[in-house]
Amino acid sequence: MSHTTNTRRTFLKSTVAAGITASYLTSFTAWAAPVKKKVRHAAVGVGGKGAMDLKDIASHPNIEIVAICDVDMTCLKAAGKRNPKARKYQDWREMFDKEADNIDSVSVSTPDHMHAPVAMRAMQLGKHVYCQKPLTHDVFEARQLKKIAAEKKLVTQMGTQFASSFSNRYSEKLIKEGEIGKVKEMYCWSNKDARVFRPMGPRPTRKNAVPATLDWDKWIGTAPMRPFVKDAYHPKAWRGWQDFGCGWLGDMGCHIMNTPFLVMDMAAPINIKSTVEPAWAKNPKRFKEVFPQWEIIEYTFPGNKHTEGDTIKLTWSDGGKYPPKAVQALVGGKKLPSQGMMAIGTEGVLLLPHPGIAPKIYPKKRLPRVKFENTNHYYHWVDAILKNDPDMPLSRFSFTGQLSEAISLGVISLRFPGQDLKWDSAAMKFTNVKEANALLKRTYRKGWEEKGL
Repeated sequence: MSHTTNTRRTFLKSTVAAGITASYLTSFTAWAAPVKKKVRHAAVGVGGKGAMDLKDIASHPNIEIVAICDVDMTCLKAAGKRNPKARKYQDWREMFDKEADNIDSVSVSTPDHMHAPVAMRAMQLGKHVYCQKPLTHDVFEARQLKKIAAEKKLVTQMGTQFASSFSNRYSEKLIKEGEIGKVKEMYCWSNKDARVFRPMGPRPTRKNAVPATLDWDKWIGTAPMRPFVKDAYHPKAWRGWQDFGCGWLGDMGCHIMNTPFLVMDMAAPINIKSTVEPAWAKNPKRFKEVFPQWEIIEYTFPGNKHTEGDTIKLTWSDGGKYPPKAVQALVGGKKLPSQGMMAIGTEGVLLLPHPGIAPKIYPKKRLPRVKFENTNHYYHWVDAILKNDPDMPLSRFSFTGQLSEAISLGVISLRFPGQDLKWDSAAMKFTNVKEANALLKRTYRKGWEEKGL
């Protein structure tokens, strides 16, 4: 989402249409900090979402785009036209070798499997990092990025731009201030059309010639080598293959589970259990490299002062699955949005459609006034760099590392459908399904090992 869509006028229109009057919105401030210093920025991955990230970061008045990198020269040349002063690279390692003294910050907008190595190299060099979601492909990677960001006091932000929206921040405030009482249960779902991200498997055996513009070895990076197959992985369908992506949960879960995770004060889950389509569960040989066409993942978290009991359940579903009918009836039995979150409390229910639509509470009630700064996700990160404030970004790695770890645990649970996976966060291991521990950390392809990972 471009920052131009987050103007006060657009925001007021959307919130009034959703039933929140403008009188509730009492504070809007400028996005950019009034600082003349330039942040010298390098972007790794500048096609697709990477192109959008680069555009939004580059629009900040205190940003200078110094270098851009992409394994696909078609994407690189297009980005170069929009940033003619930026030096171009096809290998991010070469870029860091040559530009380490010339850059202050790095954005990482690659497929999931390359997030951690690129971000780790950048942070080892002391660079502030904006990384797309999910933060990492694996649990171990998430812990390591979170650790080095803290050690080096770097300004970080994960690409969950909706975390900075009024609707998400307002929902957190409403729940934490008791507008629906104590929280008993939470549901998150995503059912937008995702056919391109849901390959059926098995992995294709045919081969195509690699386009002259694409460095396939560098695209594969840390993952096992796979033959190039036109449209099977690059540029879009990689998310549905376990070698490269984290499935639909990894994509949309980071957005939709953000508010529930804030409400749970970033606690780690203690149990995860998945239900998947029967065909996927019964034929692991065919489907071992892809994700189910639908999934329901039940997380159990420790309770806290915002919850009714000692534990609280958060259920994720996708692929056409919604919360149970009895739960839907709590919001008047109306058709639920294709994506959203529900928090069921002792005194009411909060419904937060995704994306960017104001929350609603059932039974309906007059909502309290709020005071929020109008925050642009990209600008907030750049402003934090200018202010040297690692705690300022809303999606800093100290929070999103924990969120991404929970996402990765859910992805692992899909390989053990119907089983309770008991998670010992302090020891970083499953205590009852030992085979699942092998999926906490990948072995990188030879030649692509990265210090710290």
